[in-house]
Amino acid sequence: MVGTLKQPRRWAAVLARDRRFDGTFYYSVATTGVYCRPSCAARRPRRENVRFHATCADAEAAGFRPCKRCKPNAPALHKEHAEKVAHACRLIETTLEAPKLDVLAKAAGLSPYHFHRIFKAITGVTPKAYAVACRQQRVSEHLQRSNSVTEAIYEAGFNSAGRFYAGASKALGMTPSSYRAGGADTKIRFAIGKSSLGAILVAATSTGVAAILMGDDPAALAHELRERFPRAELIAGDKDFEALIAKVIDHVEAPGTSLDLPLDVRGTAFQHRVWAALRDIPAGATATYAEIAKRIGAPKAARAVAAACAANPVAVAIPCHRVVRSDGGLSGYRWGVARKRALLEKEAKSPTKS
Repeated sequence: MVGTLKQPRRWAAVLARDRRFDGTFYYSVATTGVYCRPSCAARRPRRENVRFHATCADAEAAGFRPCKRCKPNAPALHKEHAEKVAHACRLIETTLEAPKLDVLAKAAGLSPYHFHRIFKAITGVTPKAYAVACRQQRVSEHLQRSNSVTEAIYEAGFNSAGRFYAGASKALGMTPSSYRAGGADTKIRFAIGKSSLGAILVAATSTGVAAILMGDDPAALAHELRERFPRAELIAGDKDFEALIAKVIDHVEAPGTSLDLPLDVRGTAFQHRVWAALRDIPAGATATYAEIAKRIGAPKAARAVAAACAANPVAVAIPCHRVVRSDGGLSGYRWGVARKRALLEKEAKSPTKS
């Protein structure tokens, strides 16, 4: 039996049916003679009937048998599901023609309905959306080396060019032909300004803002923009464009100001869902990765939400700095945790909220 000093926390985990503690300890119930995982969905026992054990062997040595509901001596169900979904993702990623739902479900040993529900809960997107995102990623890779856009589309697994073009500009951030040429024939205006948080680069196509980068070295920001669009025509912003960067800097210094900018950013369907949810967080407020996952209908996709935040190419316009850990702590931020903290502090002190 585990030490008494840890019992209050373990009992709290049992009451919350907290999966994070599965495998770290087990609890037995004197009145039923069984032992369970902390996350067991069975009716909660009375505290005086509960004992805690470090391992299944300890519980069984004390005379308890495994619960038939949560099966504590078997691999955790959520872990088993995660492994099955990971296997399905590999199947999707390694085949040109996306496997049909019933094929994926059969490989996972689940019904199509159950598999679809689990896949979406863990990844945040449906199997079909994941397959489309994978093919779009393959297109972006093939565009760099194929003889034509059409060739790249079919090499990536799209049976119809029309199906790809329907969402191509949103996925790539520009036309496929321009992306294939590293942004060739695309004019991108940019300017770099100074703020209390360091240098800020703003870049935009004719459609909208494509990048807002922050850092200590203006030259490094310009180099990052060049790497993102190696063949685009980068043009120093004129006076009208300088007004745009001034607006961004004003927002950084006084977050109560409005920053409703047209955006031209590429990303997967899931990333765009996350980014849209981030833009709904008002200045002065924060949300956790888990809360954002719930808002977009993918409650188990907190890690995927964090990855989408890290991929955000437009600082402050898509306010990923307003997303924090479940304990309220500040986790990694693409432009530095110190900047994230400073932005949140400025917003907390702002008399008005955007």
